[in-house]
Amino acid sequence: MIYMQLTNRAMRIAYEAHHGQTDQSGQPYIFHPYHLAEQMTDETTVCVALLHDVVEDTAVTLEELEKEFPAEVTEAVRLLTHEEGTDYFEYVRNIRQNPVAKAVKLADIAHNSDETRLSGCENVTEEGLAFWREKYARARAILEEAGGCEILRN
Repeated sequence: MIYMQLTNRAMRIAYEAHHGQTDQSGQPYIFHPYHLAEQMTDETTVCVALLHDVVEDTAVTLEELEKEFPAEVTEAVRLLTHEEGTDYFEYVRNIRQNPVAKAVKLADIAHNSDETRLSGCENVTEEGLAFWREKYARARAILEEAGGCEILRN
């Protein structure tokens, strides 16, 4: 991870915002954005990776982040915030326009697709796994598509 003033600030905000949250396997949720951040190659993508779920899953607002971070960070975070009522695949299509958001979302999909994270989870069914496999495969295809001609199907 790249440790600079902005990334250190993003680490603290993400840590405080996600404090006490756990993922499906019971692990501290903060491990997920830290895992993504470790894969990023510059200060902007590291900050976005750390903050990618903060607005969607915590009390932190985009307006608060806009006071702390440049527009290139907050615009990507805005795109990565899946608003209730918005079709998931439309949300993914919108991410395609921003290279920073796209890089973070691809890493997010890869991490969320890692079924070893669910080892020992009793509440995960084969039907649930099949649903997630299809959802994330389609999202990855949308993001990796060059021409933007993906057939609209929901």
